[in-house]
Amino acid sequence: MSYQIAIDGPAGAGKSTIARRVAREKGFIYVDTGAMYRAMAYYLLQEKADPSDEEEISEKCTGAHITIEYQDGEQVVLLNGENVNPVLRTEEVGNMASVTSKNKKVRERLTLLQKELAEKNSVVMDGRDIGTCVLPNADVKVYLTASAAVRAKRRFDELTAKGEPCDIKKIEEDIVKRDEQDMTREIAPLKQAEDATLVDSSDMSIDEVVEKILSLTEV
Repeated sequence: MSYQIAIDGPAGAGKSTIARRVAREKGFIYVDTGAMYRAMAYYLLQEKADPSDEEEISEKCTGAHITIEYQDGEQVVLLNGENVNPVLRTEEVGNMASVTSKNKKVRERLTLLQKELAEKNSVVMDGRDIGTCVLPNADVKVYLTASAAVRAKRRFDELTAKGEPCDIKKIEEDIVKRDEQDMTREIAPLKQAEDATLVDSSDMSIDEVVEKILSLTEV
């Protein structure tokens, strides 16, 4: 029987970093839902779907079967049986994903695939609506957050380390705006599930957050 850990929270809260660590500690599959949306976008590009045609996107997305597995210790995203990892981070795919991820049928299709994956495997899944929509019966639910100022500083440090010029004030403004958009969107808005444990990582290290979530698990 599978075990499910759902981690939700706003942009920049460190969900992916934490989810990967927890999955590694537990020996579970880390389900990168963002990568699944990118795989769908790649499929729709291959199908030459018009991103502005919602009806066409809705019809064509049903032909994509996307799952995640580990091959030789590497997480691999499979689109209709093909490893699409090499193409997922291209700008073209990213731009398509930002448009098609808002499509209701695309979200329904990927939610179904994510549910199927979690039924067959023990998983750690992170996103905006995992505990509320995708895995409402997850064994452990966490709402991971941090103040906008802390999230902005983390992003600033990350970009600065890469040598990219940035304005911390602008980053924080963008984060606040993104929070508002995520919390008020019509389909699956960001919110804390009633039975989720709130973890505010503003004054916590990555190790401390991982230990906190591991303490909530029973296996």
